[in-house]
Amino acid sequence: MMKDISNPQSTKAILKKHGFTFKKSLGQNFLIDRNILNNIVAQADLTEESGAIEIGPGIGALTEHIARQAKKVVAFEIDQRLLPILSETLGPYPHVKVIHSDILEADVSQVIAQEFQGIEDIMVVANLPYYVTTPIIMKLLTEKLPIRGIVCMIQKEVADRLAAKPGTKDYNSLSIAVQYYAKAETVLKVPKTVFVPAPNVDSAVIRLTLRKEPPVQVKDEDFFFEVIRSSFAQRRKTLWNNLLNNLPLKEKREPLEKVFEKIQIDPKRRGETLTIEEFAKLADALAPILK
Repeated sequence: MMKDISNPQSTKAILKKHGFTFKKSLGQNFLIDRNILNNIVAQADLTEESGAIEIGPGIGALTEHIARQAKKVVAFEIDQRLLPILSETLGPYPHVKVIHSDILEADVSQVIAQEFQGIEDIMVVANLPYYVTTPIIMKLLTEKLPIRGIVCMIQKEVADRLAAKPGTKDYNSLSIAVQYYAKAETVLKVPKTVFVPAPNVDSAVIRLTLRKEPPVQVKDEDFFFEVIRSSFAQRRKTLWNNLLNNLPLKEKREPLEKVFEKIQIDPKRRGETLTIEEFAKLADALAPILK
C-alpha cells in the first residue's frame, strides 16, 4: 500500500526534503488528515468519467485523493516553489496536470476546452486559500463555465454567509450573489488540527451546485446586483435610506415611494430581510425610474 502524501509524517518529510517554508501571504495551510480528504472528495460525487479542477494543490495531498477518483485532474498552483515537489509527489498519477498560474488571472474556460475534451462532468474540488476565497468563488460562478459545481474548504465564517437564509445575521449581498448562481450547502465542519500549519480560524466544506437557470428572472442582472449591494451598504439602515444614499435617487423620492407601494415591500425593512425574489421585484421596478 502506497503511503498517502497527506499523512503528517509524509508531509513533514516532503517539506524537509525540499526545504519548503510556508508563505503566510499565500495563505498556505496543508491538509494532513486522510479522513477529511476522503470526505471532501466524496462530496463531489466524482466518477471515473469526471474531470476535476483543483486550486492551490500545495504538495498534492488533496490532489492525490481526487486523482484516485477522477479521469483527469487539472490543478492551478501559484507558488513556483511547489512545482518540483508536485512533479515528484504526483508522479504516480499521469492524468494530473499542474498549471503554474494564479487562478484569478487564468482563462479557465480555455483550459477546460483544452484539457477536458470528451469529459462532460467537471467539478472544482479545492482547499482554497482563505484570503482570496470570495473572488475565486465569484469568478468560477460568473464565468458561465461548463462545471457541475464546486466543493471547497473555506473559512467557516464565509461558508455560513454563502449558505445563509434571509433574516439571519450571516445573510448578506454575497449570500444572494452565490445563491443566484448555485445551490449552497455546508457539508462538513473541519477542526484546525487537520492542517499544517494550523490556521487561526475554523473551516468548513461548502458544496455549490450550479443552477441551470437562476432562481429569478431579472431584466438587468448588473443592476439587480447593484440594488442588492446598495441595500446592504449599511446593515443597520433601512432599505429606504440605503437606496437613497447609494443610488442616484435623491431627487426621486416620490417615484421611489410609488415603487415600494406598487411592489408592496415596506421601505422600513432592512436588506437582510428580503428574499432573492423580493430583490428581483425591487430591481425591476426601480430600473425605469433611474433610466
